[in-house]
Amino acid sequence: MNCSQWHRWIPIAFGTAAVLLLIGCASSPTGRTQLIIVSDQAVDRMGSDAFAQISAQLTPSRDEQAIRRVQCIVDAITPVVLESHVPKQWQVAVFAEPAVNAFAVPGGYIGVFEGMLNLAEDQHQLAAVIGHEMAHVTARHAAERISQHETTGFAVRILAGSTGSDQAAALLGLGAQVGILLPFSRAQELEADVLGLQYMAQAGFDPMAAVALWENMEAASRRAPPEFLSTHPSSRARRDAMRARTPEAMQWYEEARSQGRAPECD
Repeated sequence: MNCSQWHRWIPIAFGTAAVLLLIGCASSPTGRTQLIIVSDQAVDRMGSDAFAQISAQLTPSRDEQAIRRVQCIVDAITPVVLESHVPKQWQVAVFAEPAVNAFAVPGGYIGVFEGMLNLAEDQHQLAAVIGHEMAHVTARHAAERISQHETTGFAVRILAGSTGSDQAAALLGLGAQVGILLPFSRAQELEADVLGLQYMAQAGFDPMAAVALWENMEAASRRAPPEFLSTHPSSRARRDAMRARTPEAMQWYEEARSQGRAPECD
């Protein structure tokens, strides 16, 4: 639910929702309207705490080559990310976990599982992953998600209170989850794909590798949930979206190469 959609709640929730609208409207790097009611500083603190907790629960990798590879890609992408709230130096961790996963959290932290390193066939495919994860931070997706939960919860409590029914409250909560939060999360994932493709290409990584990565993801997927009830788009949908955007991304890539940006991270 974005700022314009929240106007429908003002007659119901009056003052608080109106204030949230006035202070919370923002735009992502792609121009998408966002509702953000939490500060970057607060989210950065949450990110730092979350990274510490994750790091305490996972086993760090002893593969020094893998660590250098991830750090090299992060260092290559960082200069092309121009949003002022994004750190100019990221703390990188590689975890000895077989899951195909990676993440970035506000405050400048990136984690990559060894399972992802095994799936990504070269530096270009891994750059597609890392660019995507960094894009979640540049687009303030964590702050947006927190704001969504707060405002959706507020509206649900208002409407549930007006019905006087616990069952109605449960149904409203389910509707908010499936009808608002999950679709919005899929939009965030696709936005991160778009931004990540731009970042990797501008840093000198081959954007065609993003298509190959999602083909690998699709082949590796087993019993994936239906896209309608998933927070992530299907691998096939992401592959097709990447393929549609590669002509523009190739122009960024060729320009980066002409300017001497040719990372060697493998």
